[in-house]
Amino acid sequence: MVTVGLERFCRDPRPWVRPGQRVGLLLNAASVDREFRWARDRVAGTPGVRLEALFGPQHGVRADVQDNMVETPHGVDPTLGIPVWSLYADRRAPDPAWLEGLDVLLVDLWDVGCRVYTFAWTLRLTLEVCGRAGVRVVVLDRPNPLGRAVEGNLLRPPWRSFVGMEPIPMRHGLTLGELARWMCRPGGIACDLEVVELEGWDGGLWPATGRPWVMPSPNMPAFDTALVYPGTVLLEGTNASEGRGTTRPFEIVGGPWLRGDDLARALDRYDLPGVVFRPVGFKPTFQKWGGRPCGGVHLHVTDPQAFRPYRTGLALLTALWKGAAEKGFGWRPPPYEYETERLPIHLLLGDEALRRAVEEGANPRDLERSWSADLKGWWEQTRPFRLYG
Repeated sequence: MVTVGLERFCRDPRPWVRPGQRVGLLLNAASVDREFRWARDRVAGTPGVRLEALFGPQHGVRADVQDNMVETPHGVDPTLGIPVWSLYADRRAPDPAWLEGLDVLLVDLWDVGCRVYTFAWTLRLTLEVCGRAGVRVVVLDRPNPLGRAVEGNLLRPPWRSFVGMEPIPMRHGLTLGELARWMCRPGGIACDLEVVELEGWDGGLWPATGRPWVMPSPNMPAFDTALVYPGTVLLEGTNASEGRGTTRPFEIVGGPWLRGDDLARALDRYDLPGVVFRPVGFKPTFQKWGGRPCGGVHLHVTDPQAFRPYRTGLALLTALWKGAAEKGFGWRPPPYEYETERLPIHLLLGDEALRRAVEEGANPRDLERSWSADLKGWWEQTRPFRLYG
């Protein structure tokens, strides 16, 4: 079983840990050890550590708040009586006042290896503020559930947002600790950064870690969800349902104007390895089309190694645009993740040209070829910052 940074930190305290060390902790409900003990309790019980404050990303410290732009209030931890600062409320970066008196900010977040999952950008903003405040950041590393494979176009600067703040691919192939090291590269963020490394991770997919899955956010209930997420999350930029309000979010997709059989046949025309599209009917209980009967497909990944979620997501967009635009399918208008003017689909794709390519019916395989050199460049530039495998 892979040993995560939290377990190593508590087993072998770092050299800087000394009596009275004042520590903050950025975490959520998935920040647990192999025995499901919460990071709050493990860190608070570490000799020499004075846990002074908790910080929570999108969905809150308890990962119990749904959806985009549903904010989490600040509060007080009921057990320790310390402040709980929300980094998804009136601001997405820590207020420097919240860091006063802290020597170190620990970060233990369960990322899913996808550019638009906001935890990486919460970390980035935290690194910036801590760097200016002179507070060391220590990332307690966790595996990337999607392994080392990289996929997708690099984000273009005009489409920078809270679902993408750096020019990285949709499936970036790094752990959060490695990504933080890259963010603090020469010419990047100036911050005193340390990463408590994993033990036993060779870059494989989540099942190879031997660890149970714990939901990092309300609509990420299983590894199967994370596997399809870099593709089906694109439907957040449309009026089609990405499965929120069903028991299989991001695996079930569709809308009230669709017939599942038609969509499955359209998708079968693309070269999409490792996945089967099963026609379904569903009725979301909330969010898009809540209470309305919908048709669509359930994505069943049959070969996780061969499956390419982003290529599949682009094929979904292309099939939906071609087959349903005249029936009601369309691009979702803003606001989306605190952006009030730009189209959400542009923020998710990271490139307006891709949206036009979808409307023109481009083959996703041809699109992949167009950014293959960028992916090679990404993997080469991150080489000095990778820690495993």
